[in-house]
Amino acid sequence: MRPRTRTTPRVAAVVAALLGLLAPLLSFATPAQAATTGIHISNGRLLEGNGNDFVMRGVNHAHTWYPNQTQSLADIKALGANTVRVVLADGHRWTANSASDVANVISQCKANRLICVLEVHDTTGYGEEAAAGTLDQAADYWIGLKSVLEGQENYVVINIGNEPWGNTNPAGWTDPTIAAIKKLRNAGFAHTIMVDAPNWGQDWQGVMRDNAKSVYAADPTGNLIFSIHMYSVYDTAQEITDYLNTFVNAQLPILIGEFGGPPDQYGDPDEDTMMAAAQQLRLGYLAWSWSGNTDPILDLAVNFDANQLSSWGRRVFNGANGIAATSKEATVYSSGGGDTTPPTAPGTPTASEVTSSSAKLTWAAATDATGVTGYDVVRVDGTSEVAAVSTTAASATVTGLAPSTSYTFAVYARDAAGNRSPRSGAVTVTTASAGSPANCGVAYRVTNEWPGGFQGEIVLRNTGSSAINGWTLRWIFPVSQRISHLWGGTATQSGAEVSVASVSYTASIAPAGSVTLGFTATKGSTNPSPAAFTLNGSACSPT
Repeated sequence: MRPRTRTTPRVAAVVAALLGLLAPLLSFATPAQAATTGIHISNGRLLEGNGNDFVMRGVNHAHTWYPNQTQSLADIKALGANTVRVVLADGHRWTANSASDVANVISQCKANRLICVLEVHDTTGYGEEAAAGTLDQAADYWIGLKSVLEGQENYVVINIGNEPWGNTNPAGWTDPTIAAIKKLRNAGFAHTIMVDAPNWGQDWQGVMRDNAKSVYAADPTGNLIFSIHMYSVYDTAQEITDYLNTFVNAQLPILIGEFGGPPDQYGDPDEDTMMAAAQQLRLGYLAWSWSGNTDPILDLAVNFDANQLSSWGRRVFNGANGIAATSKEATVYSSGGGDTTPPTAPGTPTASEVTSSSAKLTWAAATDATGVTGYDVVRVDGTSEVAAVSTTAASATVTGLAPSTSYTFAVYARDAAGNRSPRSGAVTVTTASAGSPANCGVAYRVTNEWPGGFQGEIVLRNTGSSAINGWTLRWIFPVSQRISHLWGGTATQSGAEVSVASVSYTASIAPAGSVTLGFTATKGSTNPSPAAFTLNGSACSPT
């Protein structure tokens, strides 16, 4: 039994990773359209056989090392997941999971109304890990299981091999990946196939990103999805959103096949952005891992006990953009006679605590025979809708709004089976103005800049005749800039909106006096300056 191994790149390699991840986005051609056999791909989206969009929300389970922990699948489902990624072995490094064992895993997934992603773990770190097997060997294993897998296309995704290349010559990943895909297709597999990235799954040198078009084109069915694993390499919002948007903008299907949140000696993964970006882009995510890790900090459940979630488990299942709030059960199970009755519509929301950039919405709870698991707040514009925020409570605060602007919001409820309620009534909210001009001036400038980041300076001046004692400065970044560190004040950031509160040594600004703030931040390919600033709710003049 060996729960898991991973090699992490050296510090210099991580720096190279960050530069590579922040390279300009690639221009990919629109990928081929998929055949419609079971779970499939169309226009870059993962769909069920009936054409419904399917967004994976689930976790990884180390079945091959803990074959007796089949209760875990029921526990994972009970916490709201719609998918489980199951660790298997092909016999190269660990004892092979037999055909009867794999058939039982699939049966357990179906009994618990879960979509089952099956992966071979023996390939982990090939080229750097001497014991690792090849993708070709993994493909042969899947072919040996064809009688078990055939006919399960509505329920099973085949992840050819876990993290199938280390950090040694990761460019060697592309050709074997294409060959394994073709081998499975030539053997008659119609399932959606998932492929993991090199660099131990993290693609910090951009090999999968740069070759995604050619790999996707090699699959004659178009039923191929890419899987990125996000750990300590992905410790800033910019790295995460840039990588995911590269694929989304190219209509190439992708999900976060593994991710961790707890920090380690190599960095602190930004799991909040991973989960928020996945929800915003409607991409799947599968957290590592249920239980039994050699590093227990990554256990979602302590000792396989669903009643003892770790802090990491509570974050994944019950936190913002977590599984409980965002998971929807695959409709293939509803068609089999399960729960198809949606919740009642939530009450029409009411607005309170309206500011120039946010509003709190509250509504009467929906009801459902099996229980309401979450609510989706949407912004309504004529006949179109844009997702605003998801929550498990009957209230939510929508942020990132523009001053003096009218918005219309409504709410949907969801139940454990993924049924969505009728839409609630709508409420229209007009945000407050940014305030009349204050006796202040703001000068903003970039003092240094590098790929993926920059250093900035803000000079805040008192242009009035009396002292300013205590202040809060706010602005909205035009694109995806995000504050990493700020001195001269205490910064918080929600989306593009930044708020900086004074500290003891900057709180008082005498007439004609000024204070200077400095900060570092991440950025994308452009770095435009903010258009406006407010001080204590009133507009400041640019200087």
